[in-house]
Amino acid sequence: MLAVIDEVESVSVIEGDSVSLNSGLTEVEDDDVIQWKIGDENTLIAEINNRANRFTVYDDVLDGRFRDRLKLDKQTGSLTVTHTTTEHTGDYKLLINYEIKIFILAVIDEEKSLSVMEGDSVSLNSGLTEMKDDDVIQWRFGDENTLIAEINVTADRITVYDDVLDEGFRDRLKLDKQTGSLTITHTTTEHTGLYELQINSEIKSFILTVIDEVELVSVMEGDSVSLNSDLTEMEYDDVIQWRFEKTLIAEIHTQFDRFTVYDVLDGRFRDRLNLDNQNGSLTVTNTTIEHAGLYELLINSEIFKSFILAVIDEVKSVLVKEGDSVSLNSLTEVKNYVIQWRFGDENTLIAEICKPADRFTVYEDVLDGRFRDRLKLDKQTGSLTVTHTTTEHEGVYKLLMFSGRLPSKSFRVSVYDSVHCCGPTEAVIRLVLSALVGVATVIIVVYDIRSRRAKRDQAHIHTSGSIAI
Repeated sequence: MLAVIDEVESVSVIEGDSVSLNSGLTEVEDDDVIQWKIGDENTLIAEINNRANRFTVYDDVLDGRFRDRLKLDKQTGSLTVTHTTTEHTGDYKLLINYEIKIFILAVIDEEKSLSVMEGDSVSLNSGLTEMKDDDVIQWRFGDENTLIAEINVTADRITVYDDVLDEGFRDRLKLDKQTGSLTITHTTTEHTGLYELQINSEIKSFILTVIDEVELVSVMEGDSVSLNSDLTEMEYDDVIQWRFEKTLIAEIHTQFDRFTVYDVLDGRFRDRLNLDNQNGSLTVTNTTIEHAGLYELLINSEIFKSFILAVIDEVKSVLVKEGDSVSLNSLTEVKNYVIQWRFGDENTLIAEICKPADRFTVYEDVLDGRFRDRLKLDKQTGSLTVTHTTTEHEGVYKLLMFSGRLPSKSFRVSVYDSVHCCGPTEAVIRLVLSALVGVATVIIVVYDIRSRRAKRDQAHIHTSGSIAI
């Protein structure tokens, strides 16, 4: 009997992360034969044969590129590839008896994972300084690998196919004639997805995330954070899913009263996920930097709500004299990041960098204009400088990272008045001297008490002796 291709699914993952290729089964039947194969040569990398009671991963094939990286789920037959590299990019075939499911996996360098706010422009850089005379460059998008732009240098032809995909790219595509880089203007959430650049026979991949109606959430490392569904209750037949960076991490089937959390992504969520059985909200406990990123809540396969979680790994105290400037340092270099500076208990946005859109903004008119003409944002490092400080600028400044696996930071700034207070060095000296004086006073008092007690005891002994005689 011929095998029939049942489904083709495109999957993308950032290099170094894990990815799960889901079989779609709830459990493997007793007579099932399940095989995972990769590439044009259909190399067998994993197998479940319940008839022969065989459960095997072949991780030494293909020069050992899968060694210690394959995990096969005994119950469902799903395959997880851990610690991915670009060598794991390719076509994975899942054979279940006589049905075939194909996964097209793209493992993407972190620097080629881009985020942009909806409405902004973003450039996908080819990496070329100039094209050669015989170059053929093609840009493709989405699960179906749809051709959206092309340059044929030999034929002197530059074409954008912006009427494809329901005209989602209409008047939005620009090709650089010298480098072949692609710019998408006026982005919408429809432009989120996988982009492939083919230069002759070489392929590069990019993941673009267009952020819209997203809730920004921050948490101190080690604390818990709740991502609220905003539902008052779930419907009888709802299927609620939580995804982290496109990987399914938790699921609710209300009809079957089934609540499931998945131990994926190298176990980073193990024993850390709690689902609310009334409204489907998700809580992540004991957070680490690995939990920072994009969370999506899907209800019946439709994205209902999105969150970007920033995890703050440290709080740094900074002291500045009133009238002076203070610099809050962030990175050595801003790459493809979206970062925000927020201030105070209400987390007011005061500065923002969206590198993919090449946008650098300071919001100096917020909070009654207390930051007006006082904010400077370093375009290279993302560091923030507050000039001409006053006591109004005291408080907590949060640096939130929304792209890349980098920790967010928090700075607690204190502004002191040089007229009514001594300088920081003198303050420390006075504090130490005060402490020493206090200790000395205690010693003197204790010594005085002990001396008086000793004299009293001596007098008592002398008097007692006289009576005895």
